[in-house]
Amino acid sequence: MSTYKYVSKFWKERKDDFKQLRIDRLIQWRREPTVLRIENPTRIDRARALGYRRKKGFILARVRVPRGGRRKPRPNSGRRSKRMGVTRLTSRKSRQWIAEERCSRRYVNLEILNSYPVLDDGRHRWFEVIMIDPQAPEIISDPKINWICQGNQKNRVLRGKTSAGRKSRGLQRKGKGSEHTRPSYDR
Repeated sequence: MSTYKYVSKFWKERKDDFKQLRIDRLIQWRREPTVLRIENPTRIDRARALGYRRKKGFILARVRVPRGGRRKPRPNSGRRSKRMGVTRLTSRKSRQWIAEERCSRRYVNLEILNSYPVLDDGRHRWFEVIMIDPQAPEIISDPKINWICQGNQKNRVLRGKTSAGRKSRGLQRKGKGSEHTRPSYDR
């Protein structure tokens, strides 16, 4: 087995040594800012599978997103509780897509390639976002990744072009049964 297989197995099985590592990391990550640039990926197997390479132009960030439903202020005027519009509000975007968008707004000169979940607790979820600098000469000269330097890839995460965005828009299916999903319209 390759090294990445062992790392993937470690994350999937979650034995005793993983549990202690998880507790230690959560204690540290809760004190950190919401969006934090990091040097090395926490899950090297997932990062490599999603296109990360350890070279200039690739940047990683860890993003914390709150869990649970959305909240709205309670209206002053009278209406029955079902029509208050306070509870049972869920976002149409996934937490992962929200994390990618927050990261994109923080680092405006970078493009989001992809992201993956790292850890979660009762209140928050952490994702690691892979970003690319489209102005970097190493990226421009690399034929595998220089497609992201094109003009039509600008702000791709805000238009739902990443994997998490496409999934939330319902674009993972093709063929019979998904005739009305492209382009994704407001239902």
